Amino acid sequence: MSDDRYRARIDALDVSALAINVTVPEELRWTDTRRGQEFTLSTLNIRLLPDGTLAAKAYGRPTEGGRGTYVSFPVPGDRPGLAELIAAAATRAGALWAAHRGLG
Repeated sequence: MSDDRYRARIDALDVSALAINVTVPEELRWTDTRRGQEFTLSTLNIRLLPDGTLAAKAYGRPTEGGRGTYVSFPVPGDRPGLAELIAAAATRAGALWAAHRGLG
């Protein structure tokens, strides 16, 4: 197969999801409340949208402990450290994907 035909096939692939999970460092974690229960947010799910922008949700567990559900929350827009973490994680994930070594 010619390089042009191969490239055309690759460009036509429908990649429907590009998402990563990132642990929030302790110093950037925060709490939020849902239905009267406080949660500590410790994980981000970051998605690359079709237009090239990023979207993120935060996940956490009840602050008081126990076997509570893993609940999603919006990421606050007024936290520069979180914005930097999201951008850095996306850049790092892109580099890791680009350096893949195929199925192992």
